Amino acid sequence: MEEIDLLIGARWVIPVEPAATVLDDHSVAVSAGRIVAVLPTARAAERFLPREHLRLEKHALIPGLVNLHTHAAMTLMRGLADDLPLMTWLKDHVWPAESRHVSSEFVYDGTLLACAEMLRGGVTCFNEMYFFPEAAAKAALDSGMRAALGIIAFEFPTSYAADADDYIAKGLATRDAFKEEPLLSFCMAPHAPYTVSDKTFGKIVTIAEELDLPIHTHLHETRQEIEESLSQHKARPLARMSALGMLGPRLVAAHAVHVTDAEIEMLARHGASVAHCPSSNLKLASGLAPVARMLKAGINIGIGTDGAASNNRLDSFQEMRSAALLAKAVGDDPQAMPAHQALAAATLHGARALGLEASIGSIAPGKFADLCAVALEGPELLPCYDPVSHLVYAAGREHVSHVWVAGELRVEEGRLPGLDNRSLNNRALLWQNKLAAETK
Repeated sequence: MEEIDLLIGARWVIPVEPAATVLDDHSVAVSAGRIVAVLPTARAAERFLPREHLRLEKHALIPGLVNLHTHAAMTLMRGLADDLPLMTWLKDHVWPAESRHVSSEFVYDGTLLACAEMLRGGVTCFNEMYFFPEAAAKAALDSGMRAALGIIAFEFPTSYAADADDYIAKGLATRDAFKEEPLLSFCMAPHAPYTVSDKTFGKIVTIAEELDLPIHTHLHETRQEIEESLSQHKARPLARMSALGMLGPRLVAAHAVHVTDAEIEMLARHGASVAHCPSSNLKLASGLAPVARMLKAGINIGIGTDGAASNNRLDSFQEMRSAALLAKAVGDDPQAMPAHQALAAATLHGARALGLEASIGSIAPGKFADLCAVALEGPELLPCYDPVSHLVYAAGREHVSHVWVAGELRVEEGRLPGLDNRSLNNRALLWQNKLAAETK
């Protein structure tokens, strides 16, 4: 028999690839952090001798979820300034709070808190855009989580950097320092067309091509953004990005709420991806993204939570459900985003946007064992005719029982064995007291 590290048997294995597949009574064999085989449980017992064998008889085993758009450290501003329009929220509350408090310590503590929340909700990889990425890198590694870290750029100074060139230089230095870490990858992350100049975008495109990195940016999130672009640049943001060479398979456009049919066709033609953030779009009244039309055009759509300051949950299960329901309502089509497609958006399609689809996003031999087990039991989940339907429309992050990242157990029966909850709580309380003192 073949010796392996781990054998996980589940009532259902939902590999995401091939599409729309549900495997009854299957097992996943793991060795050296990677998936060795996916096969019927009876055959697995004959073939493998595992060091650890876990039987999940009432569970669905799925790929770890990929959160395609986050500002993880902003968990420390969860609920700080609710029920406001985006630009008011940013200019009058978020940016002033950041100018006073954001530091390497703030980012480490906020990101560690975010990692704990995301892991307990089945997220194994997040695409991050924030200041002090070296602190975010350390937090992700300390939590044992996979992260795509943004090399952020703005034109204005912050506590992190003086100008756009300084942001980029510091981000590239972080990449050099952590590029050998297998759980970390990097993206160029210009904040948005309204905070980044043509010159900086041009530099970012060049660097992304030289280093083969994705480009993660906010795009067409609000009508105000588009109106200001027309006033200042005589072009809508997407047209401006196209002229600057930003459009292509590297682009991960966060939000993409206000896009015309012609712009959808442009995104599809260039192979760009969209990070769809339904809850943030709803909470900030940014609008309803035309997801049905984007899917019909063939755009790769992943799912993101945005930051906890504008969502207030880093809950990819909630985002899956909201994305599927809103796509149907906005597209006037109950088949606009079926359950299998919503699950793929939260896993494989997010990985594809980050250029990581060969390594994560589905349960397939050779890929890293980034896995999530969901207990489909209890009165709220019975009866179960279709486990994928339950995952998207009925289950929640509270039903996640186990999570593995590269074969390492990160969540066990809802607990985080690698993190000290008391220390995490104390860190959050410290920052709460500091920020709350200024809002009174």
